[in-house]
Parts: sequence; C-alpha cells; structure tokens
Amino acid sequence: MHPREELPLTEKTGSCGCGDGDVPVPELDAAAIPHAIRHGAIHGALGTLAVGGALILVAPHNPVPLLNEIAAREESFDMRFLRQGPDEWRIRFTRVS
Repeated sequence: MHPREELPLTEKTGSCGCGDGDVPVPELDAAAIPHAIRHGAIHGALGTLAVGGALILVAPHNPVPLLNEIAAREESFDMRFLRQGPDEWRIRFTRVS
C-alpha cells in the first residue's frame, strides 16, 4: 500500500464545488508541485475554470514569467495580488473569458 499524498489544491470552505451551495475558491500551492511540471500544472488548473471561476495561487516568489505566460493565453483572467511577499505571493485568478 502506498502512503496517501496530500494534493496541493485545497478548498477553504466545506462545499464540494458541485454547484450546490457556496462554491469555495480553491488554493493551489505552487511550492508543492515539482519544479519541472509547475507551470504546466498551473496552466492545467486554470484551464479547468469556467468563466467567473476563480483560483488562488500561492507562490514562494513573485511569479513574473508565469504571469506573462498567463497573460498570453487565449482565455482572459483577472489577476489580483492578495499578498506580495516577502516569503509568499498570493494571486487570485478569475476567468473572464
């Protein structure tokens, strides 16, 4: 039996996100994702958001290259900094198109 690993994507409230009741904003801890696949995993998570859906990215540094990649995507995201360092950056992404 393999030990169960905790996924870096967590919900802040008790809703399951199935559309009933309050839908929580999930948080994705970038530091918990191996560096070699980090940007791809974040792009994948953003790609699952419906218009109006949101995700909070928690990063160990200012993710400027990643933000540039996200700005160049076909979909549009509102990017709002909730915290800017020095040890943690928190950015809320809301899909607008």
